[in-house]
Amino acid sequence: MGLLSNSYFALFLIIALGFIVGRIKVKGLSLDVSAVIFVALVFGHYGVVIPKDFQYFGLLLFIFTIGIQAGPGFFESFKKDGRMLASLATVLILSAGVITSLLILFFNLDKNIAIGLLTGALTSTPGLAAAIDYTNSPMASIGYGVGYPFGVIGVILFVRFLPKLLKTSIKEAEEDEKQMLRENFPKIEKKFFIVENKNIVGKTIGELRIRHMTKAVVSRVVHNGVAITPSPETILHKGDIIKAVGTLEALNSVNLLIGSETTKEIPLDPNFDVRSVLVTNKEVVNKTLAQINLLSTYNATITRIRRSGIDISPSPSSKLQFGDKLVIASSKANMEMVTRVFGDDAKRLSDTDILPIAIGIILGVLIGKISISFGSYTFSLGLTGGVLMIALVLSRIGKTGPILWTMTGAANQLLRQIGLLLFLAAVGTDAGAQIVQTFQQYGFNLFLIGAVITIIPMVIAAFAGKWLFKMNILRLIGAITGSMTSTPGLAAADSMTSSNAPSVAYATVYPVAMVLLIVLVQILSSLG
Repeated sequence: MGLLSNSYFALFLIIALGFIVGRIKVKGLSLDVSAVIFVALVFGHYGVVIPKDFQYFGLLLFIFTIGIQAGPGFFESFKKDGRMLASLATVLILSAGVITSLLILFFNLDKNIAIGLLTGALTSTPGLAAAIDYTNSPMASIGYGVGYPFGVIGVILFVRFLPKLLKTSIKEAEEDEKQMLRENFPKIEKKFFIVENKNIVGKTIGELRIRHMTKAVVSRVVHNGVAITPSPETILHKGDIIKAVGTLEALNSVNLLIGSETTKEIPLDPNFDVRSVLVTNKEVVNKTLAQINLLSTYNATITRIRRSGIDISPSPSSKLQFGDKLVIASSKANMEMVTRVFGDDAKRLSDTDILPIAIGIILGVLIGKISISFGSYTFSLGLTGGVLMIALVLSRIGKTGPILWTMTGAANQLLRQIGLLLFLAAVGTDAGAQIVQTFQQYGFNLFLIGAVITIIPMVIAAFAGKWLFKMNILRLIGAITGSMTSTPGLAAADSMTSSNAPSVAYATVYPVAMVLLIVLVQILSSLG
């Protein structure tokens, strides 16, 4: 074996070759980073071993960073699309259970090995643990070993070819996602209005409650040719010009309340400043704009918040997140003090604090080991489920004391890619070492049955998602990989798009699918 017996050399050789193979395109299709697992299968067949520690280390990093990225969207998605995504997971898991039952019946298949095939075909380690517990048979492990290799490979291939199967464009799906984001977070615009409504003349901005009434922010007022940053005590006079910032709907409300729109812009006073400021000070993370109270303290106004490429109209209840970009209007004299409040240190965005990652993974591993018993039924989240759930919750919390649970997009992407590559290389060599032996010992038919349990439920779920639930292909791919509890499948989906929609859907359905499969294993094992 020579150099290949050195696990570090072999690991990076597999990764390098995987990237080379992944860039090869056939009719516009390529495997991208997923090719690493196929290269690893070949190396594993010829005796190359990547230690399991790399697999678990990579898995923990990949799942934790996925959870951190998907967390905020997960809770929103669960509220909006949770029932639909859970229904799709139920369709897939029940389909797999029915198919397994029919195979036991018509092929006179050993029930215990069939249950193992089911958990292997759905690449579920918690499912295997339940199968071993409920069947008390080594045949479950054998079935898992037969079904697992194609369970890994089959999901990756299915995900790669699904857009072609459904005749759906990934680019169009990305545009649909962007359009949905635009609808949820309408474009923020600025307009100028003349104070004409006699009912508001002589009243203060505080009395009129303009922000509450219109959802727009008044960032400047011109009176007698002098531009000022308004405060709640600022009185509006007939003929004053105001600058309002908000959504088109909000600006239309301002039009009705204040007066007609004008093309005459407010010139920037030499003593006035408008600046983009980064939120990098931990002290203001998770605080609302009302708590910070810039207006009364510094006579400054936040006119918009830019987060993850989306412009958000600020309100007193808006909570700040690390890395937000704020557009702030203030006097030049106060702007430096305002900037210090938020940090505005671009270098801190490139720093990665390892402590929250380490603490988060430790908590996830501990949570995964907790078992809950309901009579004879015992359930635990396991390693993957525990880390994923903790990451989702921590990213939602955002901050605990001085510890920030979020991380920048660049840091998340780097750690996720490293974890993914380690995981795919180790899983691939492990499966490759067994694949030929499995063929020889149990024959092609058993392997084919495992493939059927992998593919048919995904096909049923894909068409149900497309035609019944009318799901966007990106969410559908994420929901299918989550229902199959397939991390490599999610990796394949992740490489196909820059959108985080697959990750959010995966995180939403994964816990549901894991519980359903364990219950299904218990039901199948109790059948005569």
